[in-house]
Amino acid sequence: MRLCRFGSENAPRVGFYDERRIVPLKEAIITYSQAQDRSLEIPAATELLPFLPGGRNFAEARDLAGWVHAHPDRVASFSLETDKTRLLVPVPRPNKIFLLAGNYADHIREGGGIAAERAETFPYVFMKPPSTTLTHPGAAIKIPRAAPDAVDWELELAVVIGRRAKHVTEADALNYVAGYTVLNDISQRRYRPNPVRKKREKDGFFDWLHGKWFDSFCPVGPCVASADAIPDPQALRMKLELNDIVKQDASTAQQIFPVAAVIAFIAEMVTLEAGDLISTGTPAGVGSTTGTFLKPGDVMRGSIERIGQLVTPVEMER
Repeated sequence: MRLCRFGSENAPRVGFYDERRIVPLKEAIITYSQAQDRSLEIPAATELLPFLPGGRNFAEARDLAGWVHAHPDRVASFSLETDKTRLLVPVPRPNKIFLLAGNYADHIREGGGIAAERAETFPYVFMKPPSTTLTHPGAAIKIPRAAPDAVDWELELAVVIGRRAKHVTEADALNYVAGYTVLNDISQRRYRPNPVRKKREKDGFFDWLHGKWFDSFCPVGPCVASADAIPDPQALRMKLELNDIVKQDASTAQQIFPVAAVIAFIAEMVTLEAGDLISTGTPAGVGSTTGTFLKPGDVMRGSIERIGQLVTPVEMER
């Protein structure tokens, strides 16, 4: 089951997603109830979490999704064409967005580093501010006026947490996942504030970190695939195209720390809450390797198997 949010930000709607059409949840409930001659107890909602694993209406939503899939003729009259529908960020107000750095060995090597084995190291985790970095599917990221050069892409599998998690084991960690989505960790690779600054030991780390925080630098979507639809998040092909040229082509199987290990690691330090996002790192193929950076007019298309394609144009900040 894949779910999306769509419409206006002031009056968002929830729907079943596929590449051709979106079936609005509200109309689907009415049509199902009429066809089955029984009421389906699903309240109107503007967010996805209630309908995903861990949510109070997951079982009903899953049954409805199956019925919609089996009866396309019954929902055709009110279905919307996906490419003509404005999509919204699937999780609009996550309390936290965690992201991983260096979780694919080939990406570490292309940046000139040495990839250590999992047993010898630990995940590098950082955060982005949700309220200013999240960007809707199809909406443009902004090349910042303060640092217009060296803006790069990073296609990543993102995890949507479904319920409170603290001190969970790796073996149990996937039971706390509501679903998966696509995230593009946009990064300014050469941000250097105060060019006449006095050099300090940790300047390089904070330059790197600050380059992650610019407004619009976290496109997410187009939907959330429910966790039950992806029993193995370590077997997903991922691909990013820039202006129809493939730049990244990899698999989540190449992760150093798998999804379950990442959840367990973070939950040792932080209480994870429903709706939190954890983005699991990017594979090789980023622009900094070849000196190819984003510019106004570019279009990125990042896709992950069984989830969907996140389309992101590029504009200059005004």
